[in-house]
Amino acid sequence: MSDPVLALSDITKTYNKGAPNAVDVLRGITLDVTAGEVVALVAPSGAGKSTLLHIAGLLDTPDTGTVALSGQNLTGQSDRRRTLARRADVGFIYQFHHLLPEFSALENIVLPQLSAGVSKTDAEARATALLDQVGVAHRADHRPAELSGGEQQRVAFCRALANAPKLLLADEPTGNLDPTTSDQVFGALMTLVRDTGLSALIATHNLELANRMDRIVRLDAGRLSTGPA
Repeated sequence: MSDPVLALSDITKTYNKGAPNAVDVLRGITLDVTAGEVVALVAPSGAGKSTLLHIAGLLDTPDTGTVALSGQNLTGQSDRRRTLARRADVGFIYQFHHLLPEFSALENIVLPQLSAGVSKTDAEARATALLDQVGVAHRADHRPAELSGGEQQRVAFCRALANAPKLLLADEPTGNLDPTTSDQVFGALMTLVRDTGLSALIATHNLELANRMDRIVRLDAGRLSTGPA
């Protein structure tokens, strides 16, 4: 049996450690995400879902516990090693698109590929294909300010997948959209994920969207509980 794409083991995180106002955000979190699996992370505001995603994506470090990507334990590794692993294996999507305003939709997807050493021709071809998959290829030459909220987020999805990561981490990826647009954009995201065979951990408040994923885990009071999708 192959290793999980993401394996979190006994993760703890406390803010203001040792102070009277210390907050135990994560209390012994253990979670595996297998190849091709899409897991919904459901949590109330302030429960620590963003902290958990940042630790899973090697943007933050736990106080205790281990984080492994594709069987490689990256806990305690150098910043350079963690950065290289993150660039190679992890794609991030946030509630706000964070696209570069001075570049077109296409260029926003090309740039991370160029940073990874992909040729401009190949990068543009992949960017065009991704935009086509989410239905906005006709907007490739438009800058973010010329796109609707739903279009901007679709471009952000494509940018996150530009370098073909193994794991997608998404923090309320449709939380800034109206219900109809949210449903459409989430459908585009799921199509991208399924077509590429990605593993994904997606935080959402929307139980309707959560139930369209393979499995639901709930984070509350620093602990995880599981349930069917």
